[in-house]
Amino acid sequence: MDLEAVLRRVRGEFVEMPGLRLTPAQATRLWGLEQEACRTVINALIDASFLRWTAAGALARADGG
Repeated sequence: MDLEAVLRRVRGEFVEMPGLRLTPAQATRLWGLEQEACRTVINALIDASFLRWTAAGALARADGG
């Protein structure tokens, strides 16, 4: 997995689809990643303050986009 390429793609999807909310299981399927790789991507984007967890346990853009 080219982590930087996946991070760019995921950022792009969240930018192109304002209001996108995904559970970890949905993200794994949408991005075509193994569960552990998906977790790595999610954690990297949360650490970068691009994504956040919602109260319902979904991922969303941290800036509300």
